[in-house]
Amino acid sequence: MRADAARNLDSVLETAALLLREDPNASIAAIATRAGVDRRTVYRRFVTREALVAAIHRAKLDACWEVVDDARLDEAPVTVALHRYAEGIIGVSRRWPIDLGRLPDDAESAPRLRELLGRLDAFMDRAAREGVVRPGLPDRWARSLLVHLTNLAAHEMPELTPAKGADAVVESLLDGIGT
Repeated sequence: MRADAARNLDSVLETAALLLREDPNASIAAIATRAGVDRRTVYRRFVTREALVAAIHRAKLDACWEVVDDARLDEAPVTVALHRYAEGIIGVSRRWPIDLGRLPDDAESAPRLRELLGRLDAFMDRAAREGVVRPGLPDRWARSLLVHLTNLAAHEMPELTPAKGADAVVESLLDGIGT
């Protein structure tokens, strides 16, 4: 793909993610206009609106996987990995402000999301085994709390940088369920 075509694709996907958060019924024409491209450019790449939405979800999922890999949840000290994850995911959530829980019926993305959430659950289990969070919480409780806190920092506290948001997430999570 040519560099300008790749830039246009990124611009369309990011613009669509932002615009669809503001207006879930935004048209392809509105997305194209806001992205600064012709609507035919969007339709050449995405035959339907659903294909565009699926591509946005895949882009966010890819970015989330990169954050999880970079955080080194399996080997970094728990608090370090937790902060890396929170800081990275706040940035991703701001760039791609869509809810992965509303993934389109996509045979590729749904299993990848389940695997990603499984990795977060395994990380939180590790945190409990290592005494960083209290053991015995209901299944998925710590991971769900982490997801909600990062979403709070990303979307309801835009004045926080991702680093400051991660500080708040880690402090809130560990003081709330820490040992």
